[in-house]
Amino acid sequence: MKTTSILWSAIAAAQLAALPLTVYAGTDAKETTQPVTAEKAPPLPLHTIEGVGGIVITPVAYLVNPGPAGTVFGLPAASATYVKANTKNVESAVLTETLFGRLELGYAASRFGVGNLVDDVKDATTVNIPDSVVVHNFNARFLALPENSFDLPVPAVTIGASYKYNDGIEDIDNRLGGALGNIGYKSNDGVDFTLTATKAFPNVFGRPLIVTGGLRFSEAEQLGYLGFGDKYRATFEGNVVYLVTDWLGLAAEFRGKANAYQPIANPRKDGGYLVGREDNWWTIGAAFIVNPHTTVTVGWGHFGELLNTTEDKGLAVQAKYEF
Repeated sequence: MKTTSILWSAIAAAQLAALPLTVYAGTDAKETTQPVTAEKAPPLPLHTIEGVGGIVITPVAYLVNPGPAGTVFGLPAASATYVKANTKNVESAVLTETLFGRLELGYAASRFGVGNLVDDVKDATTVNIPDSVVVHNFNARFLALPENSFDLPVPAVTIGASYKYNDGIEDIDNRLGGALGNIGYKSNDGVDFTLTATKAFPNVFGRPLIVTGGLRFSEAEQLGYLGFGDKYRATFEGNVVYLVTDWLGLAAEFRGKANAYQPIANPRKDGGYLVGREDNWWTIGAAFIVNPHTTVTVGWGHFGELLNTTEDKGLAVQAKYEF
């Protein structure tokens, strides 16, 4: 299963939020040394499709809309993302809230449309399956180490846990007579654990560059869209963001994938699959800061084989609003 999430590359600007407000004073390096008074920080980072601060498919260590220093409650942030690949699509709605400037809570309802898998499964088995599943993501992330703590150039470090519940995959497995259970499916829910580090470099060719790397420990197959196995696997994920102007950010991200299931061949198509093997995902995109509350992102990604088809390109768009 190669991947479908590339759809989300666009959201890349997410990491910009971590930058000190002085970075946004202007494009000149000299200007960045002057403090800037602002009622609200830029509406970054963005939201991943799983409901945390980041780009489209990978998180950053910065939290979303934390509020002024010393406050208990930040203001909520909401987003909607749509991704269209070849035959597959994703729709995701996200809401986040940050407390004490250190704890980000988030929820995402993410619908995955399986496309022509419905027809291929019916041709191969005579069984009708639903055309989509919805994964509910309940997230908590804690900023364990703020950036530049102890007056040292250390990255921001965030630890996170995401409980995921797939409300459609068990029905599909039952209709198929337990076929998914035979290849590794064990449950319709699971928990991902993440460790993420992000560092901003304010003056790279005169503009800010933000670099993120992290580890994910998960039992999920295809982000949980196909359910969960019985063994945790560690994967690397990371992204980079470059703030070309004060209103435009370019980003790229990579998410390593680990196969939780064995593939299922399509008996009606020579060399074809009903469930293929996962592939690593990568995306590129651009995020536009419309105003202090709104970000609009567009992107392109490469995901390869996804279930029964090759999805080697996809387009995505996201709108995010911070209150």
